[in-house]
Amino acid sequence: QVQLVESGGGLVPSGGSLRLSCVGTGFSFGSYALGWYRQVPGKDRDLVASITTFNSAQYVDSVKGRFTISRDNAKNTLYLQMNTLEPEDTAVYYCRVYYLDHNYWGQGTQVTVSS
Repeated sequence: QVQLVESGGGLVPSGGSLRLSCVGTGFSFGSYALGWYRQVPGKDRDLVASITTFNSAQYVDSVKGRFTISRDNAKNTLYLQMNTLEPEDTAVYYCRVYYLDHNYWGQGTQVTVSS
């Protein structure tokens, strides 16, 4: 079955950096677009960045120039490098794949940025 497992979250000061990882199994990892989303309590889960099978990336405006999404298909791993973090980036971060007409999500990893 499809599984996505995120890691790399934590507590960092404002201006710091983190790199999130997401390992995907149960599907042909390199054949699907992938995305990172984030959610704060009481709000919707929002797209942060996405990457196609051809490594074309898109970002929400608030993270452009600070975050970089990448993938290593040989390792079945999706990454999100987050630099110059701001308190507003505090959220649970999830990776997602849309596979065979279903959305699959990981369990999430908490990112907390202190001011």
